[in-house]
Amino acid sequence: MPLIDPILLKSRLAALAGRFDVDALVACDSTSSEVARRAESGAPAGTVIVADGQTAGRGRRGRHWSSVPAASLTFSLLWRFSGSPARLAGLSLAVGVALARALESLGAAGVCLKWPNDVLLRQGDDYAKLAGILIELSADRRGTQVIIGIGLNLAPPAADLAQAAAGLNQALSGEIDRHQVLAAILSALAGELDTFAERGFAGSKAEWLRRQAWPEQPVQVLGEGGAALGGRCLGVDDEGALLLETASGMQRIFSGDVSLRRAASALGVRPA
Repeated sequence: MPLIDPILLKSRLAALAGRFDVDALVACDSTSSEVARRAESGAPAGTVIVADGQTAGRGRRGRHWSSVPAASLTFSLLWRFSGSPARLAGLSLAVGVALARALESLGAAGVCLKWPNDVLLRQGDDYAKLAGILIELSADRRGTQVIIGIGLNLAPPAADLAQAAAGLNQALSGEIDRHQVLAAILSALAGELDTFAERGFAGSKAEWLRRQAWPEQPVQVLGEGGAALGGRCLGVDDEGALLLETASGMQRIFSGDVSLRRAASALGVRPA
């Protein structure tokens, strides 16, 4: 499969082409690391690095993200916001909304969002991971620099993974055009990031809630130290915090991993 052609991509982006500067690489260590290096050299907001292969691709919490040219789309985007990083609570959820909206615009059905940074595909009564989002922030006198890394499975990974994984080809009919997919995602991101700059996550909250996986269902949040907290998922607030109804009352969760647990009685909370 040939590399993404920036000239062809510009034609797909149409009026938004001027907002992005796209470079396609055969391989790099990590698209986010490459964007960070270019940012240090003065690269403008809207810089995009898309790579067919990564030797050190990374996901959230230090996990590895692998890339296979014909089966994935992996890229990172540089963006800048005024003010401090504290203003950007919930940004990963807003990016998830943009990604889901883009895939739906291509005809994908069953796209759902998992707090705080995964895009899932509904498969029967269960879900499989379709895409992951990694947000990296740094602040200087100009405001906050954001590197948004996105890894999207175009086909289900062949590797034996601990978490069920899906491919976009399972949600679409016909052959997938990577230029069309990337253009749709970048277009959706441009609009969503503009909204976020004005309103924060509150401007995206309703759309996120409409697409959330496991609403009102028992879930388990795994914290940094591996400790588990169970409760019923009641959505998110305007800052993107997970609202968890536990046996000891409502809790706002700002970081962690969420996994579905079907037996509400085992969690000590009333069933939905």
